[in-house]
Amino acid sequence: MHLVVGLGNPGSKYSRSRHNAGFMVLDELAKRREARFKSKRKAEVVQVDLDSEKLVLAKPLNFMNLSGEAVKKLRRHFKLAPERILVVHDDIDLAVGLIRVRSGGSSGGHLGVQSIMENLGTDRFPRIKVGVGRPPAGEEAADYVLRKVEAGEMEKLEEAVLRAADAVEVVILEGLTAAMNRFN
Repeated sequence: MHLVVGLGNPGSKYSRSRHNAGFMVLDELAKRREARFKSKRKAEVVQVDLDSEKLVLAKPLNFMNLSGEAVKKLRRHFKLAPERILVVHDDIDLAVGLIRVRSGGSSGGHLGVQSIMENLGTDRFPRIKVGVGRPPAGEEAADYVLRKVEAGEMEKLEEAVLRAADAVEVVILEGLTAAMNRFN
């Protein structure tokens, strides 16, 4: 079994914001399997099959900076090693539309990823980063990622969401190295 966690903020106010790119990817994965999320253990969760693999898709219901609390509860419940937890999140250091697959490492300043690292006690969990671009000069990063994406950028972000969902499937079915070779 694998746990795939998409990071975002709960509520319609944030639904089309850059910070919710992880939620968007999980919504796409659930849509592909005609599955619906249900609230459970501080997250919206759904179990799906991907060929012979079992996946739990989870969107933490607490705010981004506390995402690790929900991930910790889910990890305990499903008795998973951190390497079996794939985290999908936004990244301002990548241009809008790009994605990157990583095996672990620092949070890069992403407070949701930092929360997961603190709650799991490790940085050794795979990630898929969805590029949302840097804020314009003079705008705070926090304001930028929480603002709704404009129409012109949304098309690029939606394409990245589709590729990121494909990357999740490749990580699960073919492994992290295959996904890194294909999507990075």
